[in-house]
Amino acid sequence: MTETELPAHQQLEHAIDDVHHGRAAPRGSIGQQPAPQTVRASGERPTMKTDIQVQQDVLREFKWDSRVEETDVRVEVEDGVVTLTGSVNSYAKRMAAQEAAHRVAGVLDVANDIEVHVPGSLVRTDTDIAQAIRHALEWDVIVPDTQIRSTVSQGWVILEGEVGAWHERDAAERAIRNLPGVRGVVNTIEVNLPCVRTETIHDEIEQAFERRAERHARHITIDVRDGTVELRGPVESWAEREAILGAARYTPGVRKVEDHLQFAPYA
Repeated sequence: MTETELPAHQQLEHAIDDVHHGRAAPRGSIGQQPAPQTVRASGERPTMKTDIQVQQDVLREFKWDSRVEETDVRVEVEDGVVTLTGSVNSYAKRMAAQEAAHRVAGVLDVANDIEVHVPGSLVRTDTDIAQAIRHALEWDVIVPDTQIRSTVSQGWVILEGEVGAWHERDAAERAIRNLPGVRGVVNTIEVNLPCVRTETIHDEIEQAFERRAERHARHITIDVRDGTVELRGPVESWAEREAILGAARYTPGVRKVEDHLQFAPYA
């Protein structure tokens, strides 16, 4: 029996185990704007930061971002890889800390080991959470709620179903991530899109890069096969990576994006 043929509750148990052991990480974006950054003169190459400098910048970003309770999160950095530990009282704050760390220049990867400890005032039964999820999906005009199912176990939520666009998949996760009692979200919703010619998808992605004037877009290699897009090449920051992935992900006909981009912040 394959993973996708397992019952929903077993899929959830496997997904939670993957998250706790670093084999998978909750996804999502809350959409807060980053703190202002210093602008370099054209052609000026950035100076490589030490791990201590990266750590201090991450802590400053936490202090700037009002969604993050920086006193509850510890930061360690080794060779540009940031490890976050500690505990927060909601899944939304866990993800906010992860996003804040990724925004800092010099951060290559983030290992999010922050635990979610829901306080007594916010504790909900799985039934309460499931009902709140259903209401949240129904009240979001972007989400095709009748095409999405959820399973809740000990505050962890797995989303299943099939939608017609990537933004609908993302919107479903955003709709529930801030609900009280939610400890984590595993999004397994599939995107079923109409068939589009490979050449058309490739050209649309290239045009999206040009419109958005991504700094390194000309160095990105785009391979398209049966709606699956592979992206390879250097990026300078997490924000640039997300912009490039987003441009590809929301192109009509794209079913999946495989990320092989490499961070080269000091290239």
